[in-house]
Amino acid sequence: MTTDRTHVIVGASLAGAKAAETLRAEGFDGPVVLIGEESDRPYERPPLSKDYLLGKAERETLYVHPREWYAEHDVDLRLGVAVTAIDRAAHEVSLADGSKAGYARLLLATGSSPRRLSLPGADLDGVLYLRSAGDSDRIRTAFQGASRVAVIGAGWIGLETAAAARAAGAEVTVLEMAELPLLRVLGRQVAQVFADLHKDNGVDLRCGAQITEITGRDGQAAGVRLADGSHVEADVVIVGVGITPNVQLASAAGLEVDNGIWVDAQLRSSDPDIFAAGDVANAFHPLLGKHVRVEHWANALNQPQTAAKAMLGQDVAYDLVPYFFTDQYDLGMEYAGYVEPDGYDEVIFRGDAGRREFIAFWLGGGRVLAGMNVNVWDVNDAIQALVRSGQPVNSAALSDPETPLESLVGG
Repeated sequence: MTTDRTHVIVGASLAGAKAAETLRAEGFDGPVVLIGEESDRPYERPPLSKDYLLGKAERETLYVHPREWYAEHDVDLRLGVAVTAIDRAAHEVSLADGSKAGYARLLLATGSSPRRLSLPGADLDGVLYLRSAGDSDRIRTAFQGASRVAVIGAGWIGLETAAAARAAGAEVTVLEMAELPLLRVLGRQVAQVFADLHKDNGVDLRCGAQITEITGRDGQAAGVRLADGSHVEADVVIVGVGITPNVQLASAAGLEVDNGIWVDAQLRSSDPDIFAAGDVANAFHPLLGKHVRVEHWANALNQPQTAAKAMLGQDVAYDLVPYFFTDQYDLGMEYAGYVEPDGYDEVIFRGDAGRREFIAFWLGGGRVLAGMNVNVWDVNDAIQALVRSGQPVNSAALSDPETPLESLVGG
């Protein structure tokens, strides 16, 4: 196979699949090679901690494309094999099976991996992480036989798995180092809403928790020991303490790496023929005026479309407002925007936070930096428009449910 037109995508993920789809949709008729380390064809990850984990969705609903799509669109899908090296001078990648694939353009959609605990007992059976479909299968099976579940980390994955464990009928203890769940992400006022949500649903939420070891019995996790000497008994221990971008390939190839692969607004790396998208990309965002790495589904869905067009030489830039969502118990939420911890002046609520039916806005300099709608629907487009406008808003009008959000854009 000649490499003068071949486009290689490393990472058979949502991002990788969407890049391949876009290349074909944009009329590219050269070779497209999509390489994945997992044996599954590309699938979406949000259901792994939501409906799929809860047993409400079938495996087939996870996949980005039907199995036959790849052959029908002449995409060379290579599964169950890792890319081990990038040779930038030769314009080729090496695979774990000893083969090589040449490229004219290369997209790295290598995603991220869960941070692993390095505590005594962390390698016991029954200590589980959630990243892949196989992980979700293992956790769902474990929940069916567990009466007590401990969750280490009260981020999005930790809270969603806690909700799933409660739905499965288990007693659940959530252990979080910070004073509140999601404190760095949401700030104290909104984080309290999620703390109350889980407490109201019977979760034993322990904040300020320092963990010293995972205890075991006959090689199986039996609980979690805290620094104060207390012990949380558990049949299953779920760990959700964040993720790290998979930059090993890029770093070894000499690409610029800083909390992800450093790319411009076109998602091009320090090598003009290599691009990155999804969790692994630390991209310059024109709207925000700085580099950001966003670890959410919408980024993996939309960013590769820009990357693929840029690979084809189109003049494009990725500037969508960052977006994510969660479902826990009877709470559904969408969030749009981007705010650093302590990067805002005030939080304004519209609606009833006590009933968990509200919109929260994070403001800086009178401008809406981000907004979260909780059990309030059909408003996220208006929230995104407010964020994108970058214009000061009237706080009283923003907090008034009778004032249409659309009327505040540009006002």
